[in-house]
Amino acid sequence: MIDAYEDPGTPDTRGGWSYLWWLVRRQPGRSLAGALLASVWLTLMAGTPYLMARAVDDGLVPGRTGVLAGWTAAVFVLGAVNAWISIMRHRTMTRVRMDAYFRTIKVVVGHAVRLGAALPRRAGAGEVVTIGVGDVHTIAQALTVVGPGVGAVVVYGVVAGLLMPISPLLTGVVLLGVPVVALLAGPLTRRLQGRETEYRERQGVLTARIGDLAGGLRVLNGLGGKGLFADAFRRDSQHLRVQGYRVGAVASWVQALGVGLPTVYLAVVTWIAARMAARGEITVGELVSVYGYVAVLVGPVAFFLDMGYQLSRGVVAARRVVRLLRLAPEPDEGTDRAPDGPAVLHDPESGVRVRPGLLTALVGAAGAETGAVVDRLGRYALSDVTWGGTRLDAVPLRDVRSRVLVADHESHFFADTLRNSLAGAGNCPTGPDAAAGAPEPAPPDARTARALHAAAATDILQALPDGLDSELSAQARNLSGGQRQRVRLARALLADPEVLLAVEPTSALDAHTESLVAERLGTARSGRTTLLTTTSPLMLARADEVVYLVDGKVAATGTHEGLLEHEPGYRALVARDAEEEEEAVR
Repeated sequence: MIDAYEDPGTPDTRGGWSYLWWLVRRQPGRSLAGALLASVWLTLMAGTPYLMARAVDDGLVPGRTGVLAGWTAAVFVLGAVNAWISIMRHRTMTRVRMDAYFRTIKVVVGHAVRLGAALPRRAGAGEVVTIGVGDVHTIAQALTVVGPGVGAVVVYGVVAGLLMPISPLLTGVVLLGVPVVALLAGPLTRRLQGRETEYRERQGVLTARIGDLAGGLRVLNGLGGKGLFADAFRRDSQHLRVQGYRVGAVASWVQALGVGLPTVYLAVVTWIAARMAARGEITVGELVSVYGYVAVLVGPVAFFLDMGYQLSRGVVAARRVVRLLRLAPEPDEGTDRAPDGPAVLHDPESGVRVRPGLLTALVGAAGAETGAVVDRLGRYALSDVTWGGTRLDAVPLRDVRSRVLVADHESHFFADTLRNSLAGAGNCPTGPDAAAGAPEPAPPDARTARALHAAAATDILQALPDGLDSELSAQARNLSGGQRQRVRLARALLADPEVLLAVEPTSALDAHTESLVAERLGTARSGRTTLLTTTSPLMLARADEVVYLVDGKVAATGTHEGLLEHEPGYRALVARDAEEEEEAVR
């Protein structure tokens, strides 16, 4: 099975079928072993009727007890050997499916990382979640065709060969039976693909709606829009339910045919063989063997139908994965050198200039306006931004990312320890005591301690049971909103980028904590370039320079005191924010 750190390879993205075949080719030895074991397993099942026919004709009918006992023992040995082969087949096929499962996950996650900030603009969150939760499992199940599917083809030919000496008529019926079954089930399989595709699309949309609802419930409550959103979600979920019923209706027919047609097939062949035995054309033992052979074929015929069902669903899921993998990352054709030292970041669209070495505050009435400026300055949106006179998009992206950091106030937390959430696994020393398994948590190193102090987050460390080694849940839900925001700020300060662009870094903090952050942030970033978006008077009073936006354009630049005196719009905006803070304190 694929190792967690192994390269999953380059997937074949020409289509759904090509992707499934690529998964098989990535594990050729295991796939071949699965096909071989399944073929032997099903073929040996066909050997049991042959041994029973010999026991009847050579032992039971002539009354030769010893011969009967010998053939009976052979049946027992064959069954025991085949049971072991079945176990090995199941283990091998489980590994085949798990390899496909984890390889697809690694391919999808790796490509999502390469897409980076372009992913939310190119693919919906619901689509990505649906792929990760459902499609990878469906794809893995489709690889069942590698084992029982190949084995069914092999045993089909073996049984036809065993029947030929007994009766050409029965052989012809057997050979024609499976094509007839395939013709009956084929249209339903194609219809299932169409239904399944539409269902998956709707499921992705609904999953995205769930994420929006969970993330914005508080805002919807405040705006009085929760009921409207709930009604829309209810309608979408009802449509998805109806579509699910349609998929289930087709799938139920496919699965019913998988059980019913082989049974009818068995009955027809048994009736023909019984008539032949009554006329003396075949012996009683041959009648038993014919019944056994056809009974053995019930499984392969069912496998054929299940194979079509699983492949239909697997191709639909693989197409969705391929569609995601075909999304190309934003081009990085930059070849110009980045500035050798601190330089001005300039956004011509808004007129914002971020001067090096200063703590600059960006103020606007709408968070979307200031956020758009930060996206352009951080090269997360197409723009004409320059850095030291050089177009930002002409500089290699790796150079931009290594020196310019955008710290979003809603950035993600993975489930991990606080230590790793702050600095990344291995970047924050744990100390010899922690490495030796001592019960006391290791103290923070000096850099981490300074970052936590600057973000006024040392009380969080003291409140957690194991300090830095305390576990945080996904999105750090075991912390309050203000605590999460301070940890995010500490994480950004610990990275210590040359240019830090922080989006509303204190919006969830109370006035007392915010004043501590305002007091310490300038010291922590002394000599480094920092831009933060805020309307808080506490933060603005500590800024070296304030840039005031109106309708996305620079309206004024200066100190906080100067803008309060000369800009009525700025004064009204900041005064409103100050009143809200005072009300929150009361």
